[in-house]
Amino acid sequence: GPFVHEFEEKFAAYINAKKAVSTQSGTSAIHIALYELGIKSGDEVIVPALTFVATVNPVVYVGAGPVFVDVNPDTWNIDPKEIEKRITEKTKAIIPVHLYGNPCNIDSIIEIAKKYNLYVIEDATESLGATYRGKHIGTFGDFGIFSFNGNKTITTGGGGMVVGNDEKRMEHIKFLVNQARDEAKGYYHPEIGFNYRMTNIEAALGLAQLEKLSSFLAKKDLFRRIYTEELSCIDCIAFQKEYDFAKSSYWMNCIIINEDLDIEIFRKKLKEKGIPTRRIFMPITEFPPYRSFRNGNYENSYRIYERGVCLPSSTLNSEDDVRYISQKIKEVLQ
Repeated sequence: GPFVHEFEEKFAAYINAKKAVSTQSGTSAIHIALYELGIKSGDEVIVPALTFVATVNPVVYVGAGPVFVDVNPDTWNIDPKEIEKRITEKTKAIIPVHLYGNPCNIDSIIEIAKKYNLYVIEDATESLGATYRGKHIGTFGDFGIFSFNGNKTITTGGGGMVVGNDEKRMEHIKFLVNQARDEAKGYYHPEIGFNYRMTNIEAALGLAQLEKLSSFLAKKDLFRRIYTEELSCIDCIAFQKEYDFAKSSYWMNCIIINEDLDIEIFRKKLKEKGIPTRRIFMPITEFPPYRSFRNGNYENSYRIYERGVCLPSSTLNSEDDVRYISQKIKEVLQ
């Protein structure tokens, strides 16, 4: 339908990419990007140990092996120094994740990729609106991936987007997500394709949401400032750090509690006060399908998981909600 094309064009214009192709999910967007780049069985793809599982599953879908790398203890994002240690002759790509909206050290990652002739697929599924040196996250690598799941900054109910500047590759992705159908010949399919296209209804919702994006980002920025000013006085609380030249989208406000306490008891006490929370992502190496890929202790990833909590960050909350949450956290910890 017409809204799909319009949504893709307006999204590409917003982040200043040459082309965008919509998909059914962020997961399918990562999968089609890997497929387009020819990543296959026997190849290796470097990924952070601390991320949502959807970053890594598509690597296995194409038959490749994920190589897990620990994260920086301050930004919680993949550590470029650790990336270089794990590169082998089988390495074909890096998937850096801008975790919870916070930009990676993408300059260093791109530099490493160029040095070893690797592809970069930016997992920007949580970071729409985030910038690095004034440039939108998702536009540095070969492809950028976004998600419009129901809990993201803007939503189409489900859905995702691939963005890139190689127009030939992007046109081929557009072809592949529509079952590789050659419409000039009717129902003719010269390649194996995928049923990954976004529906017209979803795209219409995306267009409406895109108009509200600036106000959503402003509200998330306000929530971060409130959490910071209210909780920074507590010595045991640390926030995810940003680079001076980067701006997070604050999709999720999370904290680490540097104190010997049971995170689940802490969450239970907040729940009793009407405050829902969730854990930081469990390191992927803890899941049965990925335990055989462990090659290290991933100390920072486990520490962040064990001590970290995600606080309410939805734009459905109000300023008063965030101040109430902050006050109750102080009461529980003090």
